[in-house]
Parts: sequence; structure tokens; C-alpha cells
Amino acid sequence: MFAAVLSAVILGMEVHPVQVEADVSDGLPSFTMVGFPSAQVKEAQDRVRTAFKNNEIALPPKRITVNFAPADIKKEGAGFDVPVAAAVLAASGILEPEGLKGVMFAGELSLNGEIHAIPGILSIVIRAREEKCRLCIVPWGNMREACLVPDMKIIGVKNLKELIIFLKAPGKYRQPCIRQETEQPGQELDFSEIRGQESLRRAVEISVSGFHNLLMIGPPGAGKTMVARRIPGIMPPLTFEESLELTKIYSIAGLLSPTDPLVRQRPFRSPHHSSPAPALAGGGRNPRPGEITLAHRGVLFLDEMPEFSRRTLEILRQPLEDRVIRISRVYGTYTFPADFILCAAMNPCPCGYYPDMNRCRCTSGQVSRYLNKISQPLLDRLDLCAEAEPVSFSSLNGKQGEASDRIRKRVEKVHEIQRNRYQNENIQFNGELKGNMIEAYCRTDDQGKALLEAAFDRMDFSARAYHRILKVSRTIADMEGSELIKKEHIGEALSYRAFDKKYWS
Repeated sequence: MFAAVLSAVILGMEVHPVQVEADVSDGLPSFTMVGFPSAQVKEAQDRVRTAFKNNEIALPPKRITVNFAPADIKKEGAGFDVPVAAAVLAASGILEPEGLKGVMFAGELSLNGEIHAIPGILSIVIRAREEKCRLCIVPWGNMREACLVPDMKIIGVKNLKELIIFLKAPGKYRQPCIRQETEQPGQELDFSEIRGQESLRRAVEISVSGFHNLLMIGPPGAGKTMVARRIPGIMPPLTFEESLELTKIYSIAGLLSPTDPLVRQRPFRSPHHSSPAPALAGGGRNPRPGEITLAHRGVLFLDEMPEFSRRTLEILRQPLEDRVIRISRVYGTYTFPADFILCAAMNPCPCGYYPDMNRCRCTSGQVSRYLNKISQPLLDRLDLCAEAEPVSFSSLNGKQGEASDRIRKRVEKVHEIQRNRYQNENIQFNGELKGNMIEAYCRTDDQGKALLEAAFDRMDFSARAYHRILKVSRTIADMEGSELIKKEHIGEALSYRAFDKKYWS
């Protein structure tokens, strides 16, 4: 007897529907799985058979063949246990095959018949809705996450017996009530705790207002990390669509909270400088999101940037331009979203006090080698380079700085200006402007154009650096409420490119 059920496999960020087919026929008793299953999926036959035995479900002593279609896609993960069990039960005559049509199954089966939660269930449920499925059967532990998808009927089951009870008599099955819980967010770090550093605070506000990348240079203890950790607090709240997008990413990575799975706050990812390149970019046999993707819609903070390996840093070049990262493997190319603000912090030399020669103990060769760990192409992709000055005693004991909520209100106004301006374009922020859009939206007055021309000739900018100066100038003009980019706006944008010339020239 033949039966088939619908499931799905996650490859990168894409979800592919998979038809799990089972056939029970005469022959020597055996359990065969075909259709390009991985070693994990092949283990499902032992889990399913043992779970049946421990739940007193007797399979006929016949030849059982399970096929995963299409056969050209490799099947990964333990989420195929429940689909295999359902298909085998239907092919054995225990369940009605007609009752499995239009149902998406996913879940991992334990040896005693319990059904465990799996990562990526949100993406699978969204795919089930796209496939016009009438309902989706998921592990009970994934119910809160699965219920985030509107207009989709979800059934959560705790074990194999509940699964059989529902499939035999859907009308009689009574699902327990789910109480959605919302975790109380931790106390948000506030910019009012930052004393002094007015120029650095201004650079951060420009960075967030236009979604520009930022490099902070300064001696140890100047407050670079403190400032970076407060950046998400001045970014506008996530929309529901952005929250759902982030929840999909964190679901696939297996990083969601079991009590409140919806991601409600902007990500702030701060990988250690010893992190290898695949941890930043993502990867593995079946590629999973890395730190670059986990920082999507938020901030990727690289503390002590020159301490990262050169190979790891160079990985950032493509996603900083394209806002996505592509990973190629034997079985295909996987695309992950990577629309984030890169915030990097570094000392100007190994000891941290260059160019203060009264305190710096480094030789010129040591300083040069330290700074040259960051390539010029990567520096060109950093829109703003701000200096963190040593904090004076009077600043530490002075009045509190401006609070994050006041800064956030100004940022939201600038974001609204950009949304209205680019409503017919496929971008949201000034930092995403490219090619002809820069010429169309970054109009300067005559004095500004003359200043930009003089700076381009004197400071030997690349074409990429020139365009980034224009984009930062556009953001500064928006902050001032000016549609035309003026001389003072370009002057301030140029000041944020002067520091990299100061240290790297």
C-alpha cells in the first residue's frame, strides 16, 4: 500500500517542500530509505521503528520503502521523523491516506514516542501557507513560534499517540490552550551614561540616521565599547514584518527563546576577535546563518578590529556592498540577508596611545603593521571614522549626556524623510544609495561642489570613498532639514574621512 505526506527541508534561508512517500509491500522484512537522505535522516528509520514498538504499534512484517522527493535535494536534519512515521502508518493501513492530504508535517521523534521541537519551524509553517496547506502539524514545543504565522491552522502534538488520535479523529482532538508569554525586556543601556565624547556621539547619530558604517579609533578606556552597546537603543523599534524576518533567521539558527520566540529588539552581535571566518559568514555542511546574518537589521560590533584575522575581515567586503552574503557549496549557492550597521572599534597602535608619543611605547614599524591589518578596500567601505578622545576628569564629573529616547526621536524623523524620498526605489536609507541614485538624490550647491572637488584632488580619495562622502553628506543635510547638500554638510562628512588619512597615510 502506498501513502505520501508533505514536509520540508531548509537549505540556507530557503525552504523546499519535500514529498515523503512510503510503500509497504510483500517481501523480506526491511526498512529502506531513498531520495538523497543524509546520515541524520537515515537514522529516522531506527527512531521510528523503536517508537512504534514502545507505543505498541505493530508494523506488518513486510518490505517498507520510504522515498524523499525530489531526489536531487539533499535531506538534512531530524525534522523528517514525524513525516516518515505518518507516511508509514498510512501505508500500513493504520491511518487513512486521504486524511494526510494538504497537511505539512515536521518534528523529531524520540525512542519512547515523544515529539521534540526542531529549529526553523517558522520558515516551514510560512512555506506551508505558501503551498496552500490546510493545516500544519508541529511539535508542541514549537507551538508559540508556529502561531506567529497568521491565517494558518496549527496543531501541536506532544507524542506519537496524540498524533495518531488527531489523524484518526480530527474533530474529537482537543488541543490544550496556549498562553502566549512576553518576556520583559532587560533594562536598556542609555546614552545618558556616556560623559563627554560629543564628537563621537554625533558620528553615531549620523551613522544610525543613514545606516552608515562606523569606525571608532581611540585609546583604551575612552568609551568606544560603551558607545557601541548603546547604538540599538537609539534605533527605531522593529516593525512586525522586520520582527518576523529576524525570527525566521534566529529560528533556523536555533537561537529563539522558547517562551517568547518573536524577536522584538534590534540585534547587537559582538563576536570575539578569535572567531574564524565561517563563524562570521555562516557555513557548515548545510549552511546556517553566521554573525553577519544574525546582525541583520541591527548592529555588528567588531571590538579590537585589527585583532581579527585578515581573512575574517575581508569576508565583510561583499556583504557591506550588496547587503547579502552568498555562500557556495557543492550542492548550490545559498544567500543570507546581511543588512546591518558595521560598528568597529580599535586602538591606533598595539599599546593604544599613538600618536601621543609621551605615552606610546610602540615603534613606527609596530604601528604600521598594526594599522595595515585593515586593508584600504575595507576602510573605503566604512563611511565614518570618528576619534574617541581620552575622557577628562571634568567630563566624568559633569552633567549627564543626552538620553537615548531624545536621540531616537531625531533619528526617526530622519528615517521618515528617507522613506518618503525613496518610496519608489528599492531602498530605505541613504547608506544604500548606488550608482545613478547618488546623482539623482545627492544634489550639492556650487560651494559644496567646489569643496568636494578640492578635497578629492588633495586627499586622493577612491571613487567608492567619494560616493560614501556624498551619502553621509545627504544624511547630515536630512538631519538639518535641508533638501540641498550644502558646503557645511560636505565639510562635516569630510571630517569623518580625515581620521583614516591621519592614521593610515
